[in-house]
Amino acid sequence: MQDLKDAANRKASLWATLKAVFWSFFGVRKKSGYDQDAAQLNPVHVIVAGIICAVVFVLILLLIVKSVVAQQ
Repeated sequence: MQDLKDAANRKASLWATLKAVFWSFFGVRKKSGYDQDAAQLNPVHVIVAGIICAVVFVLILLLIVKSVVAQQ
């Protein structure tokens, strides 16, 4: 239980969280980078950033599809 509290109190920048989420979407990551992220990032922030990035990704895909279909 203490480990969970310690993980929730981690302070990492917004940029570090977004960078970790981007690399997870891309699917390529060095082990050293993963270990560093696991030690510094707040898991709650990563989950929220992942959900937001996934929604933005889907919206971008929908806009691209709509624009391509509208041109035909």
